[in-house]
Amino acid sequence: MAKKTAKLKVIPLGGMQEIGKNMTALEYKNEILIIDGGMGFPEDEMLGIDIVIPDITYLTKNAAIIKGLVVTHGHEDHIGGIPYLLKKLNVPIYGSKLAMGLIANKLKEHRITNAELNEIEIGSNVKIGNFGVDFIRVNHSIPDACALAIHTGAGIIFHSGDFKIDYTPIDGHVMDFQKLAELGKTGVTLMMCESTNVEREGYTVSEKVVGKTFDSLFADIKKNRILVATFSSNVHRVQQIVDSAAKYNRKVVISGRSMLNTIGIAQSLGYINIPNGTLIDINEMNRYGDHELVILTTGSQGEPMAALSRIAAKEHKKIVIKKGDVVIMSSHPIPGNEKGVSKVINQLFENGAEVIYESLSEIHVSGHACREELKLVHRLIKPKYFMPVHGEYRHLKQHARLAMELGMPEEDIFMMSNGQVLEVDKKSCNISGRVPSGNILVDGLGVGDVGNIVLRDRKHLSEDGLIVVVVSMSGEDGAVVSGPDIISRGFVYVREAEDLIDECKVIVKKCLIRCEDKNIREWSYIKNMIREDLKKYLFEKTKRNPMILPIIMEV
Repeated sequence: MAKKTAKLKVIPLGGMQEIGKNMTALEYKNEILIIDGGMGFPEDEMLGIDIVIPDITYLTKNAAIIKGLVVTHGHEDHIGGIPYLLKKLNVPIYGSKLAMGLIANKLKEHRITNAELNEIEIGSNVKIGNFGVDFIRVNHSIPDACALAIHTGAGIIFHSGDFKIDYTPIDGHVMDFQKLAELGKTGVTLMMCESTNVEREGYTVSEKVVGKTFDSLFADIKKNRILVATFSSNVHRVQQIVDSAAKYNRKVVISGRSMLNTIGIAQSLGYINIPNGTLIDINEMNRYGDHELVILTTGSQGEPMAALSRIAAKEHKKIVIKKGDVVIMSSHPIPGNEKGVSKVINQLFENGAEVIYESLSEIHVSGHACREELKLVHRLIKPKYFMPVHGEYRHLKQHARLAMELGMPEEDIFMMSNGQVLEVDKKSCNISGRVPSGNILVDGLGVGDVGNIVLRDRKHLSEDGLIVVVVSMSGEDGAVVSGPDIISRGFVYVREAEDLIDECKVIVKKCLIRCEDKNIREWSYIKNMIREDLKKYLFEKTKRNPMILPIIMEV
């Protein structure tokens, strides 16, 4: 009788039906390997939230069997959650040189000193417990990006990571097509492939096109300062900006903490080459004429606290927009950031700058594969089963359709959501259950202490404001000593609504008299009565429901 093969569990904990917070757990023979540990940006309704990370309840419950975490590349949506994960789990991390450098910097900021970081040479294989992991070179908008081939007794799992096909990459390292073809010949059981640009026809343009655009723009702008906003992690883009600046005898000033950190790390590791004397400190700007300066800054996504947003709002301590300044927005707005980006562009125009953005010039290309590139990878890998990843629901749906167009049976394609468990081996694949999943919200130093109830309250406060009712009562007989006093915040301006406030006081007094007549001494009951009576009155008068907070002080 043939021995039954153990199945591999594939458990996405983040990155499904969303852009961001990528994290997937692979479980085989009572061992777990984690792929990526990303973060996401908060949605509009997540008021006050800084970042979002995946719920790792399942991982913490199974901490004893986790063998390691492998990283595909150094972008925030793939490594941003790692410091928070390491505060709960002591897990060895494996990844390329640049990814490890960026993670090490993050851990330093979080004062994590005991992490095991393993730098892996791209093209090599690493044995991690029951998993053999091939790190395969791909092209993306950051150097040292990898796809992963994970070898198990249940078959080979291929994870594309984030990629595009660039035949003329800035660093000269072309995607390893040979390795992909070899995997296809060997036989891949399951492919997990990114879906970001699946709606775009054709091919993604090479990064080198942007370099030519920079050269052309720098040649045309002879008298004015140039400000360029881009992602700090797009190291190749930064290199091209530096090259154009050096070519046209301009000094480069860096503004923005993440830009300074990333360039510092990339330079120290040899990923960016900056000619001597090109880079100057922000405090040295005044020594040079406008025609001699390029300011490289963060804030291409309109983030409120980023350098460019502060410059546009006239809040930056060192940089003030001058009439004639040329600002180049070298990025594409991430879905959800369009309003923020538009606001910054408008402010810059109002301040006298000339703004060049994607719809006006080729100053940005994507780091993600379009349909024809995705088709090529499908044809090379030839997987038995397919799971689209890294995209909103519509992206996953379109990627599933693309796979069917290429001849894959619909029953072999698995549209997953976070927390679902896919059990797979060489002969079968099926969804078998669910593990805890969701969002952990990070607000300042608090991780997970803001939940749905707090967010609901914040939304309530932001929409309708707050009424505080303060009453002093005798501890002996429950008689009212002073009050009620009414405090309004975000509801009505007290001086212009005196009649309303006076009537509120009357209602509270009547409520207190009723309680006294009925000999009600339980403060929680009294508070509820105040809350209900006021709520009814205020809605009748204003058609609004402010949060009502009764405070009873014992004297």
